[in-house]
Amino acid sequence: MDKEVPSMEAVRALPKACHVRNSFCFSSGNLDKLKQIMYTHKYNTDTAIFHEGDHADKLFFLHSGRVKVTKFSEEGKEYIMSLYHAGDLLGQLEPFQDPKHQFSALTVEKCEIGIIQKDDLEILLWQYGDLAIEFMNWMGYMQRLTQTRMRDLMMYGKPGALCSTLIRLSNSYGSPDKNGVHISLKLTNTELGDYIGCARESVNRMLSDLKKAGAISMHDGIITIKNLEYLQSICKCEQCPKELCRI
Repeated sequence: MDKEVPSMEAVRALPKACHVRNSFCFSSGNLDKLKQIMYTHKYNTDTAIFHEGDHADKLFFLHSGRVKVTKFSEEGKEYIMSLYHAGDLLGQLEPFQDPKHQFSALTVEKCEIGIIQKDDLEILLWQYGDLAIEFMNWMGYMQRLTQTRMRDLMMYGKPGALCSTLIRLSNSYGSPDKNGVHISLKLTNTELGDYIGCARESVNRMLSDLKKAGAISMHDGIITIKNLEYLQSICKCEQCPKELCRI
C-alpha cells in the first residue's frame, strides 16, 4: 500500500539509510528453511551468474557482494535494471516448460551466493504452506519492482528516468544530513546512463540542469539531493513504498 513521501525536513531527520532487502518477504523461520537447501558458490568480480536466454531453474541468494541485472536492447544497448546486495534473493522461476531467463546477471564485486535448485524448492513449498504463500508474495514483489523500473524508462522521458534513478539511489545508498541526502555509491555518468538507457553526454546535460535548478549538488563524485520534491515532480513520483523505490 502506497504511503506518503516525507518532506525534505523529515528526510533529513532520518538515520543513515540502509539497504532494503527483498528477503523481507520471508519470515526468519522460512528464510532459514530456504538457506538449508542452498549450496554456496563464490564468484569473482565481473562474472556472469546467468545470461539472458539461459535455462531458469535456480534462485540465487546473496550472502555478500553486489550483482547487477541487465537487459540488452535490439541495438545492443545495456540497461541496468536492478542492483542487488547482501540479503537479496534473485532469479526467475516460472510454471512453464523450459523457462528462460529474461535478463542477465553479473557480479559487481566478489560475491558469495547461495544457490537454490528448483526441484529442491518445489519439495519445500509442498511441505510448508506458509512458505509457499510468502514465496508467492516475493514473486509478486519482484514483478512489481520490474514494472516500476520499466515505467521509469518508458513513461516520463530521460529526465524523468534520471530523477527516478536518483531517488532510488538515495533510498538504497542515501545518508541524510542538514544539507540533503548524500548518495554514497559513486557512479560515473556513463554508469548512470546505463540505468536509463542514454549516452554519457545526455546525462551530463541533465545533471547540469538539475544543479542549476538547485535540486542536486556534486562533489568528488558524490551526488547530494537537495530538493527531493523537485525530482519527484519531474518523474511524476507515485509515492511508492521504499521497498519498491530502490535501485
